[in-house]
Amino acid sequence: MVKSKLEKANQKIEKAVVGGYEKIEDTVVGGYKKIENSVVGTYQKIEDKFVDQFLTKDGETVEEAKKRLKQESNAKKDSHKEV
Repeated sequence: MVKSKLEKANQKIEKAVVGGYEKIEDTVVGGYKKIENSVVGTYQKIEDKFVDQFLTKDGETVEEAKKRLKQESNAKKDSHKEV
């Protein structure tokens, strides 16, 4: 009988500790994801502005310019491998 009371008390403590840990974990991970999304979103806006301002050709959209630049970069890498 004493053992079962100790087991029940330990289970209550265990649930409280695990529950508290999960709440802290959710808060920290949620905060990190918000910061990450904000930073990545801001970077993408800056990148798009830069590409639009300096790297697009006449009539080319930002997306088309990025695709073209990526293809040019890959072609350069491939030509360096062949040498």
